[in-house]
Amino acid sequence: HILGLMLILGAHELGHYFTARRHRVSVTPPYFIPAPFALGTFGAFIRIKSLSPDRRATFDVAVAGPLAGLVFAIPALLFGLRQSRIIIENASPEVMHTGMQIGSSFLMALLAKLALGASTLEGHQLILHPLAFAGWLGLLVTALNLLPIGQLDGGHIAHAMFGARRGHAISVGGLMTLFALALFVWPGLMMWAFIVWFIAGDRDAPPLNDVTPLNTGRRVLGWLVFV
Repeated sequence: HILGLMLILGAHELGHYFTARRHRVSVTPPYFIPAPFALGTFGAFIRIKSLSPDRRATFDVAVAGPLAGLVFAIPALLFGLRQSRIIIENASPEVMHTGMQIGSSFLMALLAKLALGASTLEGHQLILHPLAFAGWLGLLVTALNLLPIGQLDGGHIAHAMFGARRGHAISVGGLMTLFALALFVWPGLMMWAFIVWFIAGDRDAPPLNDVTPLNTGRRVLGWLVFV
C-alpha cells in the first residue's frame, strides 16, 4: 500500500507541478515527507515561488492536483476492492473493528458497488486489500484538499471561482463548519480541523490579476470537484 499511496500522492503533486509550469509559475519539484513507520510518508508537497498570473491559472493549478491523483486513486480502489473481503453485518466485533463500512461515503459506496456488484449491502464491512487501502487514502487526501479553506486546493479554487472577498468568507465559514462538526457530530474530526487550520489558515495568496473571471467550463469543473 505504501507504493500505491506514493504513486497517488506523487501524481497529485505532479499535476500541480506541470500545470504551474505551463502557466509560467515558478515552482519546485515534488518532495515526499518520509515517515519511518505506518504509511511510510507524511505526504508530498511542492513549493510555489511566484504568484499566479490570473484567476484562471490559480484555478488550473489547484484543480490539476486532485484530478491527477484521482486518475490513480479510483482504479487502485476499484482493483483493490475486488481483492478485498466482505464481512456480513452480524460479524464479530473484533472483525468489524478492523473493517470499513461500505456506506462510509457516497463515493466509497458507489465504487464498492461497481467493483463488487450485488454482494455489497449498506452496513456491511470490508477488510481492505492493501491497494484498496491506498486508493481509499487517496480519496481521503483528495477530499481534505478540496475543502474550500485557505491554502488548500479547494481554497484556491473557491478564490478563483468567487473572488477574494467571497472566497475568504467561504474559507472562514468552511473552517468554522469543520470545528462545529468536530464539536457536535464527530469528535475524531477535531484533529483534522486543527491540522487544516494550522496548514491552510483562512486566506490564500491572490493572483496578480484578480479581476478576470473564470469561463463557464472552469466554473462547471469547479462545482464538480467540490461535489
